[in-house]
Amino acid sequence: MSQHPRALLERYGLKPKKRFGQNFLMDAGTASKIARLIIENPSDCPGDFRVLEIGAGTGALSVALRMLHEDVTVLELDEDLIRILRDRVELAGVSIEHADALTFDYAAFARQGSWRMAGNLPYNVATPLITKFAEMDGGPQTVVAMIQKDVADRLVAKPSTPAYGSLSVAVQYMMRVERAFTLGPNAFYPRPKVQSTVVRLVRRQTPLAPVLDLARFRQVVRGAFAYRRKTLANSLTLALGVRRADVAHCLESIGIDPEIRGEQLSIADFARLADALAS
Repeated sequence: MSQHPRALLERYGLKPKKRFGQNFLMDAGTASKIARLIIENPSDCPGDFRVLEIGAGTGALSVALRMLHEDVTVLELDEDLIRILRDRVELAGVSIEHADALTFDYAAFARQGSWRMAGNLPYNVATPLITKFAEMDGGPQTVVAMIQKDVADRLVAKPSTPAYGSLSVAVQYMMRVERAFTLGPNAFYPRPKVQSTVVRLVRRQTPLAPVLDLARFRQVVRGAFAYRRKTLANSLTLALGVRRADVAHCLESIGIDPEIRGEQLSIADFARLADALAS
């Protein structure tokens, strides 16, 4: 019996739902490749971590994950797809939860021990979820996500490039980011209008640069990119509600020109600036 997404949906009288951004991965080989990125050595201490998949769809990646690992939980928002997942014999032993990825209690999940996350993340949830996972206490040790190519470009971007922004800094500060491979529209049913990129994020043992006040660091990073057309000093003045003269003084004290823009700062620069502003 065919496990192709189209065949599975037709068997249940269903069609892909645009409101959920549904584009289902078709190729089992690609699913296995992604699963191996999240579960590097499945024979080594398989019980040491749990895997959480977001947006299980018709279960292509879920099956690949289950073949490599015993402790898998999948989240799916669409009740109709939950029926398909629960009927698939290959997913016996997998915990299948009807849940919204944006409101799921990740903190409670994290309290149960080390975990890793995999999933095909639609555009509207990719940025907030990846930022959340990077910043949260007890966040996933590894994230492997299929995301739109332009979001991947922002995740791996370097200073002084158009894609570099607050997302780049927030995620790279806590995690090592690598672009694994790109998937064309033909890898999915139905075909999306954009290319997808699989990225792999691995949590650093220590953040990229030490800071006195992590909350202040994150506030400064967001503020630096809040008004991209303005100079760094002006953007921070508006975003943080502090005097421009104080911002300019802090910048000059660490050797940064107040007239440059936020995208020109490295993560280490942001750390030094946050410390200067915090003190």
